Amino acid sequence: MTPSELFNKVNDSLEKIRPYLEADGGGITLVEVTEDFRARVALHGACTTCSMSHMTMKAGVEGAIRAAVPEIRAVEAVNETFA
Repeated sequence: MTPSELFNKVNDSLEKIRPYLEADGGGITLVEVTEDFRARVALHGACTTCSMSHMTMKAGVEGAIRAAVPEIRAVEAVNETFA
């Protein structure tokens, strides 16, 4: 599977968790899927300063992506300015 095909699958998986992030004033954008199958995401709004952002990334975002797209090797936040 190509990175562009993976990008679409990862973005689809994020659609399922976006409403939960938005309900708390946050958001997420898929920035890219790299050639080595890493999904790079940017958190927005309340997610950038929330003390639970690390848990959101690991349990929520990474879990959702890896469950839907097992080819993804890692999920990285490009704006790691978590509180």
